[in-house]
Amino acid sequence: MPVLPGAEPYRHDGGEVGVLLCHGFTGSPQSLRPWAEHLAAHGLSVSLPLLPGHGTRWEDLRATGWEDWYAHLDRELWQLSERCERVFVAGLSMGGALALRLAAKHGDRVAGVVVVNPANRVHGLAAHALPVLRHLVPSTKGIASDIAKGAITELGYDRVPLHAAHSLRRFLTMLDGELPQVTQPLLLLRSAVDHVVPAADSARVLSRVSSTDVTESVLEQSYHVATLDHDADRIAEESLAFVDRLAPRVGKEGTAPVG
Repeated sequence: MPVLPGAEPYRHDGGEVGVLLCHGFTGSPQSLRPWAEHLAAHGLSVSLPLLPGHGTRWEDLRATGWEDWYAHLDRELWQLSERCERVFVAGLSMGGALALRLAAKHGDRVAGVVVVNPANRVHGLAAHALPVLRHLVPSTKGIASDIAKGAITELGYDRVPLHAAHSLRRFLTMLDGELPQVTQPLLLLRSAVDHVVPAADSARVLSRVSSTDVTESVLEQSYHVATLDHDADRIAEESLAFVDRLAPRVGKEGTAPVG
């Protein structure tokens, strides 16, 4: 299937400090594109891939699982590491969870982690029925576009395939046990009001990681897709400052991004 217009992956070859960005479940790179372009404009190398099964139609996501999504990001991390001296990982929602696993598994190869409204579990009574329900019901209503800012839409599926949701649930359960392996500096940004991922998920992440350099920032004006919401500029600026603090660069003037 062709990729939906706007859902294309994004890459910019900048300096020797790189950032791998990960979009969320049923979403696409569109939700992180302004963030990626901001980092690229300030001279960073940026990789924002399209995860398998995403950016086309929800039926394609049904045939994939967390192993596919993580393997794709793992390859992107290795490729970015070959070009850059220091690499950071960042993500929104499920993308934040995937970024945390990259940090847990790759140790010093990852210089720091930035997560926005990271997912830690699949919520709702139906979550416990997913192992059976996924064989009876192909999909449920979508979770995209939880945005407070008017006239802004996230490019994501309007249906959630339950096979993929079951895989996500298994992944998050596994990741929870791996979070103590995360030792890198961590910047966690969470929305005060989030209709997709509750604040309890961020609290759980903060309580489980072993990082000693931890910053939590509350986004008062945004919902779940904060990267497209009122606090988008704040996320871009705080993450850039986080990267610059941990990996100072000689000359921080921007360069023209290349899509």
